[in-house]
Amino acid sequence: MRKTIKFNPLAVGIMLACGATLAYADPQLEEVTVTAQKREQSLQEVPVAVTAINADQLMQNGVTDLTDVQKLSPNTTLQVSRGTNTTLTAFIRGIGQQDPLWGFEPGVGIYVDDVYIARPQGAVLDILDVERVEILRGPQGTLYGKNTIGGAVKYVTKKMTGDTEINVGGALGSYNQRDLKIAASTAVSDTVNIGGAIASFQRDGYGENVITGAEQYNKDIFSGRIALEWNPSDTVWVRLAGDKTVDESAPRHGHRLAPGLGEEPVLDSIYDTESNMPSENRVETSGMSLTAEWEMSDSVTIKSITAYRSGETETAIDFDSVNRPDFDVPAYYEDDQTTQEFQLIWEGDNADLVSGLYYYTGKAAGAFDAVLGYINLTQQVAGSVDTTSLSAYAHYNWQFAQDWNLSVGGRYTKDDKDASVFKGNFAGVYSPLFAGKYNPGQPAAVFLGALTDYENSDSWGEFTPHLGLDYQIDDNNMVYAKYSAGFKSGGFDMRGDASVLPSTVDGFDPETVDTYEFGVKSDLFNNRLRLNAAAFRADYKDMQITVQQFTPGGGFSGAVLNAGEARIQGLELEATLALTDNLLANMSLGLADTEFLEFISGGVDVSDDRDMQNTPDTTAMFQLNYSVPMNSGAELVFLPTVSYRADTQIFETPSALDQEAYTLVDMTATYYSPDSKWNLSLVGKNLTDEEYRVAGYAFGGAFNTAFYGAPRTIALTGSYNF
Repeated sequence: MRKTIKFNPLAVGIMLACGATLAYADPQLEEVTVTAQKREQSLQEVPVAVTAINADQLMQNGVTDLTDVQKLSPNTTLQVSRGTNTTLTAFIRGIGQQDPLWGFEPGVGIYVDDVYIARPQGAVLDILDVERVEILRGPQGTLYGKNTIGGAVKYVTKKMTGDTEINVGGALGSYNQRDLKIAASTAVSDTVNIGGAIASFQRDGYGENVITGAEQYNKDIFSGRIALEWNPSDTVWVRLAGDKTVDESAPRHGHRLAPGLGEEPVLDSIYDTESNMPSENRVETSGMSLTAEWEMSDSVTIKSITAYRSGETETAIDFDSVNRPDFDVPAYYEDDQTTQEFQLIWEGDNADLVSGLYYYTGKAAGAFDAVLGYINLTQQVAGSVDTTSLSAYAHYNWQFAQDWNLSVGGRYTKDDKDASVFKGNFAGVYSPLFAGKYNPGQPAAVFLGALTDYENSDSWGEFTPHLGLDYQIDDNNMVYAKYSAGFKSGGFDMRGDASVLPSTVDGFDPETVDTYEFGVKSDLFNNRLRLNAAAFRADYKDMQITVQQFTPGGGFSGAVLNAGEARIQGLELEATLALTDNLLANMSLGLADTEFLEFISGGVDVSDDRDMQNTPDTTAMFQLNYSVPMNSGAELVFLPTVSYRADTQIFETPSALDQEAYTLVDMTATYYSPDSKWNLSLVGKNLTDEEYRVAGYAFGGAFNTAFYGAPRTIALTGSYNF
């Protein structure tokens, strides 16, 4: 199926609004700094499609976690994954990974202070002690490596100044929202600073389990981080940091779209559920990192980033959403990773180089029961994957003529994986691994036999090149063209059923993308209009297609195949216009034309009946930032925002879960005190109370369950700097 671009009234209105009132303006826009190429540069000098949102913009937009920035970046999907509270589903330009099961790799890389987060569990990061968020669109295979095939999201925390600073913030809002954040830093000596932040995010549920009264869509998260920074000289900087997040929000069960197997009616509220499963849920993630920078000379900097991260998840997913174990899935995941990166950065008079070595070793493991109570059968899946990855990269930029720059780069990555996979049938409900917690007092299911039981290993090597050319037309206008490649690592299907598909023991290969991009970065009309645009085409090959289905005997079977090939092309436009000294207009527009060229299912090419998941053909946003100065020196900022997403398929195969186009209206009003020590914001989100699906499970009929975005919420937020 080919998805063609359709212009919509909101998108057209956005473009007209940004171009219609230039005669009003005489102020200039501020410079934006990013680290998209692993060194500090002006946004307008970087030949990369990147959106940067600083701390003040995050606050004024009422951003509370990483999913809230979705509307601010074109062709970007950042959503809470199906059946979870803090697991991230990320897609950029049609490429990502929806399945959070261990053993699978994401398509969009998530980074916290240049530390790669390999697993999506806990990756819906709450905004805490942040300097900015950067969203890099398109494959970042040269500088950021594997699994950035769609792009990368960078979460950058603040460096300490040496001054004693204390900030206390919080929020009170709809559904009994109660947030508290405390951040502080101080100098221990002339060369050592220490700081940290803690936060509690609490909210009642949007709905409830009508059987037990337990909350649905609530929030119960504690998060903290601490850092020690050492500056022994002007040329050396070292940071030791640690963080931990504990999410004990209730399990998020789906809303059934059709009557249950016992003709249970569909519930009135999309946030309500019926479930026999307990309401306990826990996701714990933590990590430590050591970053050291040494400016050996005016032109050479060496950087080392050492990090360790781990995570544990205990969760329950009720696919059937009735008071019986028709299709229940208790699960646990655990993972750990150790990474080491060495960088050498050189800057000359007319050339510069970013190069490095990267090492990753990690383990992802877990188990779950697919409890099919309506046929008195349980299928258990369990296993683990050990991964070792080593890569070397270099990105060279050369100003070979006045105003002309050539960039050449490449990265070679070698992945080694060892997998252990088990899948077996049990007579009864809940295997011995989960029966004690989920079916107490009842006998555990009896083991019948293994469907899959193997150990295997494989390795893959991949070179991802980059070639770019940019031309600085004048001080304020630059055009560029580039080619870049990326790949997502291969692996082994943890759900694979060898009795149905014997080849599952061989695993699946990496998928690759070749992207061609043309862009422009302009500051026009005496820096009153900033206009950044990019047109791209991606050739997406060996796509890892996940197929899950019931087997003829009533069991559950899954398969991951390199069965797809697609072409993705589109346009992205971001603009900021200074209408007056006090009024800014911001807009973004993303257009995506996607087409499956091949989609093999059951040995047949069904590409004409498939479409890219989580990729609307149009995303758009328009907002006004109106600042009202007051006689006392205070300031009041109003920020109304309208964001639009076109029709969206949740999976490649059309289903009842697919979401029609929708528009969200948000509004914030922020007051800054005369001395800039405190601020207060009134934040309204989804003011029209739009109902929209963001994820789901599509097993047909009684087992089609959906998950929804937040309803209308109002919150009063504020912070005070001591």
